[in-house]
Amino acid sequence: MTTMRTCFLAIALVLAAPLAARAQSADLVLCDRVAADPSDPDKPGDVRGVAEIASSDVATAIRFCKQAAASSRRAMFALGRAYAANRQTAEAIAAWRKAADKGSSAAMVELGVAYGTGSGIARDEAQARKLFEKAAQSGNPRGVSNLAALGGAGGAGPADPAQARALLGKAAETNAEAQYQLGLMLSEGTGGAKDDGAARALFEKAAAQNHPGALERMGAFAQEGRGGPKDKDAAKAYYERAAALGDADAKAALERLRCPYAIKDKQGKLVTTLCF
Repeated sequence: MTTMRTCFLAIALVLAAPLAARAQSADLVLCDRVAADPSDPDKPGDVRGVAEIASSDVATAIRFCKQAAASSRRAMFALGRAYAANRQTAEAIAAWRKAADKGSSAAMVELGVAYGTGSGIARDEAQARKLFEKAAQSGNPRGVSNLAALGGAGGAGPADPAQARALLGKAAETNAEAQYQLGLMLSEGTGGAKDDGAARALFEKAAAQNHPGALERMGAFAQEGRGGPKDKDAAKAYYERAAALGDADAKAALERLRCPYAIKDKQGKLVTTLCF
């Protein structure tokens, strides 16, 4: 009887383990759904992420991200985002510190911003630089650009657009956010020569990874014929994809395509628009 009871117990434990794993996974899935950062390098490609956590989702984010954070630095970073959205600054910083200690480069950046601005913590530019350097070394594009804004590794002084462009060039080899940021610099001629063709190529790479801003830029470049062929149908398709991901500029662009003609009075004030 004792042997049989031991056998049943062993079977119960074996069955319970996968159930616990699934519950943990469900917590992370729900955390990702409402609080994942689209630019977090830890985020899997099939997780869309949200630019800002909706106020209606904050409580849900805190609940499920807290449950998943014990075994996931991505969830710990997202928990910090949820606390920040709920104006719990001290709790956000504590969560980001834990995530950063586990190697989250996104959390390092947020901590660096807090130190750099003195938001919820004593202002410390040296500590901000240290955190941005660690994030940049891991290839985080925000770490790269923020480090460049402080004057680069080991440096000091004002932002150096040329250096930011060079640093982003390294991260852009693999990272969609870096591709987008470098594309913006190339399209605007910031930190070096303006190059619409190279900018469009970078936007296209990032757009292929469903980066909302890059999709919007590809729509604009296709609509205007910048850096490549002019294609109104392709522009609309890019705008629609970006809008579906929540990009406000893409939504506005789609509305302008739908209502292209503006009727104004003698004073130049908008009276109405003609829509199709």
